[in-house]
Amino acid sequence: MAVNKFILTAILLGFIVSWVPRILPFVLVKYKGLPDIVVRFLHYLPVSILFALVLSSLTTEKIGHLPQFRWMEILAMVPTVIVAFKSKNLLYAVIVGIVSMALIRLVF
Repeated sequence: MAVNKFILTAILLGFIVSWVPRILPFVLVKYKGLPDIVVRFLHYLPVSILFALVLSSLTTEKIGHLPQFRWMEILAMVPTVIVAFKSKNLLYAVIVGIVSMALIRLVF
């Protein structure tokens, strides 16, 4: 199969365009560092991302309507959150969440 120059150039440029925004921040932070205010802001980022993911999985959105709650998922979330806070172990929380959701779907 012959590869013409246009396709090869497009592949190489696509590699560069996707590689630079992913690697360049690591290189810049390694040598320059971040201001304290940025570091403090980044400490809250994982919590806010996790909350947004959980909230979006607990609701169903339709255009022109208020969000509807998914009650089975909310019911499965209760023991999962309790285990997560008590054990502080992500593996236990995931296992309890999967098992509780499976039991709820089995019953309902």
